Amino acid sequence: MSQHVATRSADSSIGGGMFLDDFEVGQSWTSPARTIGEADLVNFAGISGDYNPLHTDEEFASQTQFGGRIFHGPGVFAIATGLESRLGIKEGTAIAFLGMNWSLKGAVKIGDTIRVEQSVGEVRPSSSKPDRGIITFEVKVMNQRDEICQDGQWMVMFKRRP
Repeated sequence: MSQHVATRSADSSIGGGMFLDDFEVGQSWTSPARTIGEADLVNFAGISGDYNPLHTDEEFASQTQFGGRIFHGPGVFAIATGLESRLGIKEGTAIAFLGMNWSLKGAVKIGDTIRVEQSVGEVRPSSSKPDRGIITFEVKVMNQRDEICQDGQWMVMFKRRP
């Protein structure tokens, strides 16, 4: 299994992304990390309209099992997609994000630093459209303590090499 840290196979003629044909089961990457700040929580509450006191009221949240406010689960997922995009493997070659199977395993608090660990679980060329296929990525959102916060599979359609 190969391990890449914020690197990718590059072909500058298509923007640096990888084609379906470049992926191998077991291939893996680790994204850059990002610390979750107060502004992330406030901005996500404003965008989503989710002002649940678990996210916005420290006094309330301190009395819960979490011991303080936690960042929104969908906000963690949204940031994970941004971290993963920094790998560049989809630049100019991904056609569509097709779906996911996703689990929220642990809370992310303000001050936690998260990263994405991703590996190729399946490579499936299309039988009806030979110019494309689907990659199933095994994805984990990890915190600074190497705990899994969220995980699952992301299915992405990619172009094949011309």
